[in-house]
Amino acid sequence: MFKLFSTITKKVIIGYLVVVIFSLFAIGFALSRLHQQTSDTENLVNVDFRTFELVRDLQQNLLAQENIEKQLLILRDPALTELRHNRNNEFIRYTLTLNRLPVSDQLRKLTKLVESYRQADNQLTEFLFWDDWSQAQQLSNEKTVPLRGHLLNYLAEFRQQQQQKINTGLARLSQHTNDTFQMTAFLSLLGICLSAPVSIAVILSIHRSVKELKKATQRISAGRFDHYPEISGNDEFAQLANDFARMGEKLSELEQLHLDTNPLTLLPGNLAIEREIETRISKKEPFSHLYIDLDNFKVYGDRYGYKAGSDVLTRVGELLKQVVGEYGCSQDLVGHIGGDDYVVLSSLDSGEFLAQKIIAGFTELVPSFYNAEDRAAGSFIGEDRYGVVRTFSLMTISIAVIASDRYDYPSRLAISQDCARVKEYLKIQEGSNYMLEGKKEL
Repeated sequence: MFKLFSTITKKVIIGYLVVVIFSLFAIGFALSRLHQQTSDTENLVNVDFRTFELVRDLQQNLLAQENIEKQLLILRDPALTELRHNRNNEFIRYTLTLNRLPVSDQLRKLTKLVESYRQADNQLTEFLFWDDWSQAQQLSNEKTVPLRGHLLNYLAEFRQQQQQKINTGLARLSQHTNDTFQMTAFLSLLGICLSAPVSIAVILSIHRSVKELKKATQRISAGRFDHYPEISGNDEFAQLANDFARMGEKLSELEQLHLDTNPLTLLPGNLAIEREIETRISKKEPFSHLYIDLDNFKVYGDRYGYKAGSDVLTRVGELLKQVVGEYGCSQDLVGHIGGDDYVVLSSLDSGEFLAQKIIAGFTELVPSFYNAEDRAAGSFIGEDRYGVVRTFSLMTISIAVIASDRYDYPSRLAISQDCARVKEYLKIQEGSNYMLEGKKEL
């Protein structure tokens, strides 16, 4: 009897040890692989996605520089110089961030291209500072434009390669998750077959977690970035689920068409405005293009300081949103080109009316920008852009209203040129004014 009991005890002990060993082995294997996947995921999020996003920002910045450079060389508007300076500073910040990424042959080549472009751009800046427009135009044609084009082509190639690297990493994560799921399920099922009630809860938990992570990886690999693994707790599974959620959010951000928001007014910037104009032109939708410019803004900033000038730009942006929101329609776009220049895209019927309402609102708003002395005088003494001391009136606003139906074949360039021409005419007039250029008479 003792021998029989002893044998049964040994079998129970052996069976229990087998269950424990297989259960521990399954848990250890799953945690080991999940730890590795967590490291891989963090590398994807912190390095690969960061590199991809930085390359995208560099591309957008270069395109914005190209647009500003073209406008500056055509219009020779000093207001654009500040916008160009801001874009160049933004480009330098991106390049500094680029230098902090892990070194690779691609990044070395990219760094060399960036340095060549920056040297040419610095030379162009010097010409612009001295108002040497002919040299600036020549340098732009011979150096900055070709170098920028070469850099944009390389960035596009680099971005494509980075996207392929991300896709490969996601596929590898999916495969590893699938392998982990299969091996963990096999070991867990083997332990269940040997009967271990204590192991059942652990096995089911691992099974559910791995299955959810597998599904999340497959959906993200398929381009569905809005899936979040439903895993609770604070263990490695939950941590990996959070990483998957962050990865999905990052990918979703990269896939969306961002409106390049102006950081001061939070209004759409140049790229968003250009895309909207091109969309309306391609759909043959007639529209009104309102180019809005503040008069005497620079001397205001010289007198009252940078913070006051920023407040003016913010409040004008709020005024435009308020007027368009009240008198326009939901399809209208209010954009901030930069500095004291704004754009409103509206329907043909409401363009002139909006200009009138904007002028009325600005006229009511502008006294609040000045101190009591300047308000009472209606003017103040300051230096113009040439250093000449003279008397300036309080700020006014000029609005060029261009109807797209005035052109047989509308284009952004034609509209931009007409806006510049009308704006220059309005700025020499007294007070706040607008001018409508509608359909040409046959």
